[in-house]
Amino acid sequence: MKLTTFSPVALAVTLALGGTVTVQAQDAPVAQQRTLDEVVVTAQRRQETVQEIPLAVSAFDSAQLSRLGVTEALDMTRLVPNFYGSNNTGLGTANVYSIRGLNNTESIATFDPPVGSYIDDIYVSRQNANNFTLFDVDRIEVLRGPQGTLFGRNTTGGAVNVIMRRPAEEFGGFVEMGFGRFNRKMVRGTVDLPVNDTLLTKFSGYWIEDDGYLDNRTTGQTLNFEENYGMRADIRWMPTDSVTWDIAADYVDTQDAAIAGTPDGSGGFFTDTGLRRDGNLAGVTMFGVLTDGSFGPVGPLASTKSFIPTGNLVRAWSLTSRLNFATALGDLEVITGYREMNQKFFLDFFNGPTPWGGFAIINDGQHDQFTQEVKLAGSAWNDDIDYVVGAYFMDEDNVTDFADIFNIGVPFLLADRTMENNTRAWAIYGQADWRFAADWTLTLGVRYTDEKKDIAYTPNNPLLASSLTTQAIIDQGVPVEQKTQLWTPRVALQYEINDDMNAYVSATRGFKSGGWNARNNNALLVQPFDPEVVWSYEAGFRSELMNRRLRFNATAFLTDVTDFQLPSAFTGPTGIVFITQNFADLQVKGAEFEFLALATDRLTLFANLGIQDSEYRNIDPSIIQQQQNCLAGVPDTCGTGIVTPDGGIATPVRTPEYSLAIGADYAIQVGPQLELVPSFTVTRFGRHEVGTSNAAFSAVDAYSNINAAISLEDINGAWALRFDCKNCNNRVQLNSVLPPLPYYNKPRTYMASFRYNF
Repeated sequence: MKLTTFSPVALAVTLALGGTVTVQAQDAPVAQQRTLDEVVVTAQRRQETVQEIPLAVSAFDSAQLSRLGVTEALDMTRLVPNFYGSNNTGLGTANVYSIRGLNNTESIATFDPPVGSYIDDIYVSRQNANNFTLFDVDRIEVLRGPQGTLFGRNTTGGAVNVIMRRPAEEFGGFVEMGFGRFNRKMVRGTVDLPVNDTLLTKFSGYWIEDDGYLDNRTTGQTLNFEENYGMRADIRWMPTDSVTWDIAADYVDTQDAAIAGTPDGSGGFFTDTGLRRDGNLAGVTMFGVLTDGSFGPVGPLASTKSFIPTGNLVRAWSLTSRLNFATALGDLEVITGYREMNQKFFLDFFNGPTPWGGFAIINDGQHDQFTQEVKLAGSAWNDDIDYVVGAYFMDEDNVTDFADIFNIGVPFLLADRTMENNTRAWAIYGQADWRFAADWTLTLGVRYTDEKKDIAYTPNNPLLASSLTTQAIIDQGVPVEQKTQLWTPRVALQYEINDDMNAYVSATRGFKSGGWNARNNNALLVQPFDPEVVWSYEAGFRSELMNRRLRFNATAFLTDVTDFQLPSAFTGPTGIVFITQNFADLQVKGAEFEFLALATDRLTLFANLGIQDSEYRNIDPSIIQQQQNCLAGVPDTCGTGIVTPDGGIATPVRTPEYSLAIGADYAIQVGPQLELVPSFTVTRFGRHEVGTSNAAFSAVDAYSNINAAISLEDINGAWALRFDCKNCNNRVQLNSVLPPLPYYNKPRTYMASFRYNF
C-alpha cells in the first residue's frame, strides 16, 4: 500500500485547527481522497481528541512543524489566533508571548510570564530561555486562556507545551542539512536505537551557526549572530506490561542576541554601539558616586562578569523522569524534572560608541529549578466520569549578578549588586468530566496553590553610594517575603449536537505570581507587587463537515483581570522612575475563528482569525492624579506610565485588533515517485501598541508578513529537498520599544535544506 505525501499547508492548517490529514490508499477502489483525522492531545493532562475537549487548543505535530519551517518556538506565533510574540529586548533566547492580551516584557527573575512554557508537561519558569530550538519534537500544544486548574500558576494567558518524541520500537531516524542567508548553516538529526523489546533509546542533536545581520558602524563587526547547538538522550524502559519509565537528559548552548538596530533603508540594520564581539570590561576602571557623596573611581567590576563579551549566551541542561504505572484506578504517573540555566549577557540599550556602550547592562544569572508531580488519570462509573487528580511541588533558586553602566565620558557605574530570589510552591488539583446525559458533559475542576517567594541583595562594590542590601530594603518598610494561597476552579458544560458538532461554555480562574521591581538601585523603589487574578469566560463551537473535508471552529471569550501588574511611572529620588504595581484591572474580550478546507485532493486552504479588544478598568487614584497633573501642564507627567502624551489613558500593549493567518498549498505530482509542493502563509496583525504610554513612536499600524516554501519530495517519504523563506516580503516591523531605542523583527531569511529519512 502506498500513501501520498501530506501537503505542508494542509498539515499546518490541520495542526492549527486540531486535526491531521490522512490520505486513502492509491490502490483503493474509490478515487484518492483526503480527510481530516483525529489528533490526540494532553491539554487536560490525559490523552483526548482535540476536537472533543472544551478548550481552545492548537496542536502542531512534527511533520507540520517541519513543513511550515517552524524551527524555533517564536515561529508558532504566526499561526495561532490571538497569539502575538517577539523576542525580548536584546535577548534572542527570550520570547515575549501575548495570548489574548496578557503578556510580560521583563525577563529578570522576580517577574513571571503569564504564558507558561512547558517541555513534556514540566514547567520552564524563566522567560530568559523560552525560545526553544525545536528538534526531535513530537508535537506542540498551544492552549489559549487560563490553565490554572491543571497547569497551575503563571498560565493566565495560556500555555505552550512542547512534547518531545519518544524512542521508537524500530531502528530509524533522519539527517538534515541546510545552508541559507547570512551564511547560515544547519545540521540536525536523530537516531532510534532499540536495545530489545523492553529497552528503547534515542539520541538527537543539532548545530546552527550564522554570521549575523546587524552591521556595527563603529567596530566594523556584525552582531545579532547565532551560534547554537544541543543534544538529547532518551531512554524508555518497559520492565512489565504495566510499567513504563521515560528518562531524558538534554543540553543546549545558545548565543543569540537581539540588539536594537536602525533600518538602513534597504531592509538591513545598523548600530553604532562601541561594544565588540571580542571585547569585555576586564580591568576597566569604573566611576561612580561614592558613599560620601563625591564622584570618583570605584575600581573594576566585581566577579567574573567583567569577562562577558558583547551578546547573550545561555547554557542549560535538564534531566526529566516520567514513571507510569497502569493501575486498576487509572494511569499513575510520577513526573520529576530538574533544570539548570546560566545566562550571561552584555548589551547596550543606548547605542553609545564607547567601549562600554551608552547604557549597558551586564548580567550573570544562575537559575535552578526542581519540580515533582504525582498524577492519576482514570475513569469511573462505567466510564461516565473521566478524572485527573494530582499533587505538585516546585523549588526554584535564582542568583543574578548584574551591573548598570552609563556613559558620561567615563564608564559611570550606576549599580553593581547580586540578587537572590527563591520560590517554593506546592499544589493539589483535580478535575472530572461527567457525562450525566447522552449528549451532555459537565467538567468540574479546582486547584489549591500555596506559594512562598523571597528576595535578598548583596552589594558587589562597597564604595558605591547605591550599594543595595537586604537590610536597607527592610529599613524602608519593603517586605522581602511574599506568601500566596489561592483556589483556581474551572467549570464547563459541553453539548454534543451530533457526531460532527459540539458546543461548550466555561468559566476558569487563574493567577500570576507577584514579585518585586528588582532592577531599581534604591531600596525604597524595590517595591513588591501582588499577584494578578484572572477569570475567563468562554463559549466555543467545534465542527467537522462535508464528510470530514471541512472544519470550522469558533470561540468567544471575556477575560477579567484583577490587580493587573502594570508598568507605570512617578518622580522618585533620581528623577522619573518606572515601576510595576497593581495599578489597574484589565478586561479583554474577543473571538477566534479557525477554518480548514480540503478544496480538492491536491489543494488545501486555511484561515485563522482572532479579534480582540482590551481596556484598563478601576484605575488606581495615583494614575488618575497623574493624568490630571498632565492635563494641568505639570512637567514630566505626560507620556509616562499609562498616561498618554495628550493626557489620555493608554491602550494595553501587544493586543492587536485582529490577527489573521491564511495559507494554501498545492501538491503537484511530477513523476511516479515525486511531488512538488509549493505553499505559502500570510500573517497579518491589526493596529496595536508596543509602548506602555502609547507614544507616537511605539504605535504599530496593521502589517502583513509572508512565509513561503517549495519542496520536492519522495512520495514514500525517503527524502525531501526544500527551499523556504521567512519574512519573504522583507518587512521592517517594529515589535518593541525600550526608550530611546526601537526594536525590529529579523530581516528576510531563506534556506535550502535536504533531509534523508532512514
